[in-house]
Amino acid sequence: MLSRTDAVLIIIDIQGNLAQAMYEKENLFANNVKLIQGFKTFNLPIIFTEQIPQKLGQTIPVISQELNGIAPIAKETFSCWDDRNFNEQLEGLSRRHVVLAGIESHICVYQTALDLMPNGYTVHLVTDAVSSRTPENREVGIAAIKSAGAHLTSTEMVLFELLRTAADPKFKDIFKIVK
Repeated sequence: MLSRTDAVLIIIDIQGNLAQAMYEKENLFANNVKLIQGFKTFNLPIIFTEQIPQKLGQTIPVISQELNGIAPIAKETFSCWDDRNFNEQLEGLSRRHVVLAGIESHICVYQTALDLMPNGYTVHLVTDAVSSRTPENREVGIAAIKSAGAHLTSTEMVLFELLRTAADPKFKDIFKIVK
C-alpha cells in the first residue's frame, strides 16, 4: 500500500521527438501531468530523468512546466538505477515505494524497475502513465515488469491510495486533478 511517508514519483525520459512518437501519447502526457500535480499537492518528492538530452532533447513542455523548480537527471544508462546521480538522489530520500512512469516501458522503465526491486524498492508501475512507440512493446514491457514482481496501478489508483479518505483536507484538490 502506498503511503505519503514512503512514496516517491519517478518519471523517465518524456522528452523531445521520442515522446511525440509514443503510442497514445496524449493519455501518457495527461496522466503524467496528473501524477505530478498530485504529488505536488501532497508535497511528495519527484525525480525525473532525461536520456542523453543533448541528442534526444529536453523534457516536453507540458511535463516540464509542471516540474518547475525540479532539475532533471541527465543519464546515458537505460536503467536509471545505473546512473550515479539518480542512485544518490533516490537513496537520499529514504523512501522505498517508487511510483514509476515514463517511456519506454520495454526499455528504460523496464530496466529501471528490474534494478529497483532487488535493491529494496517496491515498484508501483502506473500503467496508464507509461508507453512505448508501439502498443506491442508497451504491453510486453508492462507484462515483464509485472512478472518481475511490480504492482500494477493507474494514475487515479495512486492518487486516491495516497489520499485514503474523502475527509482528507486534500480531497478537493485531488478531485480537481482527476476530473
